[in-house]
Amino acid sequence: MESLTAGGFSSSPGARETYVFLRILDRLEEILIASLMAAATLIIFVAVVQRFAVGVPLLYPLVYNINLTWAQELCIYMFIWMAKFGAAYGVRTGIHVGVDVLINMLDQIWRKRVVLFALFCGALFTAIVGTMGAKFVIELYPTDQVSPDMEIPSWLVYLCIPLGSYLMCFRFLQVAWAYYWTDKLPHHDQAHVEGVEEFDRHAAGPHAGGAR
Repeated sequence: MESLTAGGFSSSPGARETYVFLRILDRLEEILIASLMAAATLIIFVAVVQRFAVGVPLLYPLVYNINLTWAQELCIYMFIWMAKFGAAYGVRTGIHVGVDVLINMLDQIWRKRVVLFALFCGALFTAIVGTMGAKFVIELYPTDQVSPDMEIPSWLVYLCIPLGSYLMCFRFLQVAWAYYWTDKLPHHDQAHVEGVEEFDRHAAGPHAGGAR
């Protein structure tokens, strides 16, 4: 994704600073998503183990007093945050599913116009959602509303709407900028595994697959 991260900025002033900023933003986005996913999975696992351990007489005195009533609510909020920022990650990496049969039938000029129009529509929509979410959070902030179980401020829970939507809007514009200058869209290879070196099985010869 280096071409997308730096696409279009190589000849502009402050290109290196922009590239470094985008790389940092990419890593923070990935760390946040991975951390939320890992933490939510761990909390759910602990809650399930504790629930079954209560039914074991030997473990009952040890786990009965452990209060995990907040676990379900916290995991819901974590998955919501993960989904909002994961949507922005999907735009950047090209994971989102799209039907491009008709677009591929167009000539190069019209294909580029249609793709750019779609990207700008996505940016406009997410900008509107982010603005409405920001307005809702600002109005909610002075109130005393809290979540049912954890009693955390409600505005903090809904903060993911403007943050995630604005980040997704930025990703749409980033993809549009890179596509305008390079004619390349981010593409996610379903068969690719990070850290595994790819090779051509046919070029490797008939014994590449091992004995059968």
